[in-house]
Amino acid sequence: MIDSKGYRSNVGIVLCNPEGKVFWARRCGQDAWQFPQGGIDENESPVDAMYRELQEETGLLPEHVEVAGQTSDWLRYHIPDHLLRRHSKPLCIGQKQIWFCLKLIGTENDFNLSECDKPEFDRWRWVDYWSPVDEIISFKRDVYRQALEELEQYL
Repeated sequence: MIDSKGYRSNVGIVLCNPEGKVFWARRCGQDAWQFPQGGIDENESPVDAMYRELQEETGLLPEHVEVAGQTSDWLRYHIPDHLLRRHSKPLCIGQKQIWFCLKLIGTENDFNLSECDKPEFDRWRWVDYWSPVDEIISFKRDVYRQALEELEQYL
């Protein structure tokens, strides 16, 4: 769903293991790593979208995680001009995201990156909580920092 200002509604997921490390995944066939995230469908709540995206991208089910918290409001980022899909209507200029902090209560054996027909990720690893801020593509960096600052209290 794209709002009247051109932002696509989206959820982001910071998944933590018992040691406080976070799930960091590589996009299929790219040297681009990120947290799981995805769009919110029409008539879908952010929580429902989070569970759907979690299963599609990691194979994890609701019983494998505990929701520790979420951001209090939407966090926004702009897509750089050269990456805009100008042929798409309505034009999406960026994303507005609700971020969730999840704690893994399942095991690493519960992960399945091939859960859906077109996998998002082909590799993953556990990383230190703050390292994604330095590794994420530059136009998402501020949102990652804001999300991690707000969600850190739930670790």
